[in-house]
Amino acid sequence: MKKPHISRVFRLTLAMIFASQMWIGSALATELLMLEQKGCAWCVRWHQEIGEAYPNTDQGKLAPLRRVDIHKWPEDLDHIARERVTPTFVLIKNNREVARLRGYPGDHFFWPMLDEMLSQLPND
Repeated sequence: MKKPHISRVFRLTLAMIFASQMWIGSALATELLMLEQKGCAWCVRWHQEIGEAYPNTDQGKLAPLRRVDIHKWPEDLDHIARERVTPTFVLIKNNREVARLRGYPGDHFFWPMLDEMLSQLPND
């Protein structure tokens, strides 16, 4: 019995899909964790002043936001120190903490402080 023939186009398409998945995975290796909890007034303020715009900024594209409830800690973050102060922003790259900002200092101070955190990212 003959083996089914896989066309060159099909193999090339699969290779392109695999390569794009690898690129997406590496692009998401940097994240900004926002540690928050229900009832946090400063978290609400951050979402009102920054949250909607954040994904559209250069900073948001470099370090996509991942919201984390401090009372429902994800298993994949077990190596990141937990926090009781909310909001706390933790910049991670390749599952390693790079920088941490406790509290929300307001929109005028948040951006420069975030830029300082991002400047600490390793160049690998």
